[in-house]
Amino acid sequence: MGSRLQRRPCEGFGGEGEILRGLPPDEAEAPCGHAEAGFTPVGGFLTVAARVGLATRHKKNKARRATGSDMTKSSKATSLEILACDAGWRNYHFVKLTTEDGVVGWSEFDEGFGSPGVGAAIARLSARVIGQNVFQHERIHAELFAATRPAAGGVVAQALGAIENALLDAKAKCLGVPCYELLGGKIRDRVRVYWSHCATWRINHPSWYKPPIESLDGVKAMGREVREKKFTALKTNIFSYDDGKPTGWRPGFGSPFAPEINVDRKILRDLRMHLEAIRDGAGPDVDILLDCNFNAKTEGYLKILRTIADLDMFWIEIDSFNPEALGYIRRQSPHPISSCETLLGLREFLPYFHQQAMDVAIIDTPWNGVWQSMKIAAAAEAFEVNVAPHNFYGHLCSMMNAHFCAAVPNLRIMEIDIDRLSWDRELFTHEPEIQNGHLVIPDRPGWGTEPNEEALRAHPPRTSGGLLNYGRKG
Repeated sequence: MGSRLQRRPCEGFGGEGEILRGLPPDEAEAPCGHAEAGFTPVGGFLTVAARVGLATRHKKNKARRATGSDMTKSSKATSLEILACDAGWRNYHFVKLTTEDGVVGWSEFDEGFGSPGVGAAIARLSARVIGQNVFQHERIHAELFAATRPAAGGVVAQALGAIENALLDAKAKCLGVPCYELLGGKIRDRVRVYWSHCATWRINHPSWYKPPIESLDGVKAMGREVREKKFTALKTNIFSYDDGKPTGWRPGFGSPFAPEINVDRKILRDLRMHLEAIRDGAGPDVDILLDCNFNAKTEGYLKILRTIADLDMFWIEIDSFNPEALGYIRRQSPHPISSCETLLGLREFLPYFHQQAMDVAIIDTPWNGVWQSMKIAAAAEAFEVNVAPHNFYGHLCSMMNAHFCAAVPNLRIMEIDIDRLSWDRELFTHEPEIQNGHLVIPDRPGWGTEPNEEALRAHPPRTSGGLLNYGRKG
């Protein structure tokens, strides 16, 4: 995209002077009073020599600026499309937002984690986005929220988050900067990650993630693989073992269908056996996290915590719709508690903060929007709580979360799935770069990766998948 320069009066020049928007900082700031050689302010005005020098520098750097950042402050959205592709046991979903300058802003969203219909909500809201200035993402979000206020939250809130994330990508690309620059700038160059769904994907989805795990020996080998690949942390889930073979235990998601969600002795024994096996493989220096999801009620979570009280755990992740219940659990827990990955908007987080219900607040930035997530993180900081992103989607979501992690001060750690589909790398222009258990923050404009539309078409979306398939027979 060719660079366009905007001119505006420079303060202190009485309208006589002007600054060329789009110049690199070292060239653009001097006329506004930051004196350097050749730019001499006299009585609040630039000398003729200074103006000539500015014009000369403008001509000298014209070719370079044409391929550099575009510092315009206006670029209207001209279209908004929804794309999807096959992602094994679910689909990946994307927003493609195009501007009048030909810039394309991307975001990834999800419909497989209990949110069917997000794409339909985005499509209905798109008419309120097209024609608007992508630089004004906060105004657009506020306008969309106002238009949906009576039914705020849920699928509608996730649609707003997906639109916001596409706007952020478009805005950053118009400016020629990484998205973290829009969030206050980069605090860290690398982010510690944990290998999420460790053993889980190979047990629950063996057709998609290899090699399949069918015994405790496979679980031990999984822990060893994490250590040998130099990751420093892993997260696993709850499993039931029958004749030595593990099966995912997810009654909170209907698999098995047991709406009472009781935790019996066998589940407790099998969970401890599973954690001991993965520790045996990973060794003493790898942190282990346990995700319980919604798979118990208060009584059951307390039983789990008592059963594994003597094990070395980084955190226990618990989902609960009741902040008072979660606070009660946390006050009796021997391990740190993380939670809140399914909450939407600061209003939903605040009761958990007031109850001091968790040690780490998990924020789903694809659901909430990265800009709104920064607000939630700032509130968490006021309650002395660190944050971590919820991230178990495609590579674009990982990059979106990476920029959030780069900029947010009160970061604990970042989630990422290392076990990938065989065609994942075809779907995106760039994969996350991971070195010694840390994700390297990219410096490419926008989120730093985009879906490959040709590859998406080569893997058309499934007609069913995600949690809606859990517990189904036949």
